[in-house]
This record gives sequence, C-alpha cells and structure tokens, in this order.
Amino acid sequence: MARNDPRRPRPPLDSRSLRDLALHYAARFATTRARLAAYLARKLKERGWAGGAPPDLQALADEFAASGYVDDEAFARSRAESMGRRGYGARRIAVALHQAGIEEDMRAETLQSAEEGALAAAIILARRRRFGPFGDAASDSAARRKQIAAMIRAGHGFDVARRIVDAPNEDSLHENP
Repeated sequence: MARNDPRRPRPPLDSRSLRDLALHYAARFATTRARLAAYLARKLKERGWAGGAPPDLQALADEFAASGYVDDEAFARSRAESMGRRGYGARRIAVALHQAGIEEDMRAETLQSAEEGALAAAIILARRRRFGPFGDAASDSAARRKQIAAMIRAGHGFDVARRIVDAPNEDSLHENP
C-alpha cells in the first residue's frame, strides 16, 4: 500500500517523529517559530499523540530557533524585501508579517526600510499594473478610482496612490511633490 493511502491511518506521533517532522518542515520552507508551532499543532491534531503528556510545541519551535533552523528576523527581512520588490506597501507587508507570527518590535524594525522605499514600491506596482502614466492616457474617473483603490489595497497610502495615478508622466514621479 502507498504511504499516503487514505484507507491506511497514519500512526500517532511520538517525540522522535514530531522532531523529525519539524526538521523536515524547517528544511523545506523558510518559516517562523509561530508557523512551525502551528504546523506541528495541525499534524498533532491530524495524527494524534502516542506519548504521555502532550508536547510543548512552542518550546520545540524555540529550540529550533536557538539552533538556527528557524530565524524570524531573517524571514521578516526577506519577506518585506520580496513584497517591496513586487510593489506592495508597508501596510500590506505589516499584515503579512503579523500573519506569519513576527513579533511587534521585529515588525517595526523591518517596516522602517519598507516605508523608506514606499514611493519606489508604489511605482513598481503602477508600472506592473499599468496605472497612471504607465497605462492608457485616457483614463476616466471610474478607472482612476479603481486604480487608487487597488494601490491602497496593496498597502500604499492614499496620497502616494493619488500622486502616482494622477502623474502626467513617469519623470514627474521622481520630482519632489
């Protein structure tokens, strides 16, 4: 029978298989302590526990962080830079880091660099989505509102979104407002 056969139940986890599962997950994915603990909790719920007292998943995730298998700071920095290169703003990056379980103080440090590059990220998004000076010159007011709304959903402020959508050309975006 195949290993993933739905008719054959998986054996419950013990401390060794839980550690192996955590190691396999940390090796395959860039993750945070919170995500690792949530993954292990899900696996524990799916398969059950063969040991006596239930394991301390947060302690195991902290142990992996101390060993260097999981690095919340590197994850936050990498995720923020990646999202900034794709054109997302600081608010959207903050939400993604919060969902990944990054602590508030680490999020604040990471978001400082994202806020410094806010205009550059907004220009990247506008160019990719063909907003403002990067799209059709004849935009009506409904299209303008939709473009501004899309930029706000991407995490940019209203002033930045309006500045980009209303810009007559790309060169005017690089001038001081």
